[in-house]
Amino acid sequence: MIYQLPHPADFEHKIDGKNTHLIILKNRSGMQVAFTDYGARIVSVLVPDKFGDLRDVVLGFNSIEEYLAADEPYHGATIGRYANRIANGQFELDGKTYVLQQNNGRNCLHGGPNGFHSKVWDRQVSLEKKVDFYYVSADGEEGFPGNLKVRVSYELSDANEILIRYKAETDSATPVNLTNHAYFNLNGEGHSDILQHVVHIPSDHFIAIDEQQIPLGAAMPVDHSAFDFRAPKKIAEDINDEEEQLRMGNGYDHSFVNTQTFATPAASAYSDLSGIRLDVLTTEPGVQLYTGNFLTGNDRGKSGGVYFPRTAFCFETQHYPDSPNQERLPSTILHPGEVLESQTIYRFSIKKEV
Repeated sequence: MIYQLPHPADFEHKIDGKNTHLIILKNRSGMQVAFTDYGARIVSVLVPDKFGDLRDVVLGFNSIEEYLAADEPYHGATIGRYANRIANGQFELDGKTYVLQQNNGRNCLHGGPNGFHSKVWDRQVSLEKKVDFYYVSADGEEGFPGNLKVRVSYELSDANEILIRYKAETDSATPVNLTNHAYFNLNGEGHSDILQHVVHIPSDHFIAIDEQQIPLGAAMPVDHSAFDFRAPKKIAEDINDEEEQLRMGNGYDHSFVNTQTFATPAASAYSDLSGIRLDVLTTEPGVQLYTGNFLTGNDRGKSGGVYFPRTAFCFETQHYPDSPNQERLPSTILHPGEVLESQTIYRFSIKKEV
């Protein structure tokens, strides 16, 4: 299969009076990455495989119209104002209850139905290696307090790394949890499922969830469970076990506690088919492993393949679900005068094993 970037003309559109575009970054190693200002999202990531060919390892679509019509709205997008779930679509802050839209059962998911993924961001491109996206989330947008200024920077290095830098400031206390929602398939998007991918997550604990996928409380040890990825293993090895936590997430859809420094991968994945390895490094306290359990099969991607359940996985670097309602989890409240700064790296390479 020959993978190519989408055509920029197919991303020239207008949403809520703002123009959208396709932005392409290239490095000296031959890697190519495409972004759009609609959702400040990653559209394509073409990386060399073990045969020297380029494979697009991120799910997505060939036009803005297809993104607007997609059954899954989060492909490659910047997620906010609060990534993951907030229980019952509400939280209390400084004695006031804030009510959010419930778009995931009783939960508010990924900032609500009109979260950051649905906005057209302003942009600034620096040479061929970096693009900055900017957005101001108004006080009361999707129910959240405070005017929040957000910048997301993507930089492509010659070492085949995508560096993501988040920055946010507010004029009123508000919960903030930002992430990128790229769906990866290291075999190539639309090629196959991801069950034979080998995953390594050097974490001793994960966040157990209830039937609404809300944390039960403190982190749980991974020992003697399907959630032990401290030794690399295939996703298929345990995903269909009759373990209660797998039933709660319909597979893996859980946060792992990140105790690694920014210099050490918090999560890794490898495809023997392509030889492509992905390492994720982050300053965030958690990494959500999601195995595409709720992809519906209603979307057809860039290369013509259908996006069925478990045809991709996500490593979402973030704080934990429902932190505004969970005192035992690290706070996600950003106050006036503070600056939220966070970094994540997607590092691609060719390896024999994870």
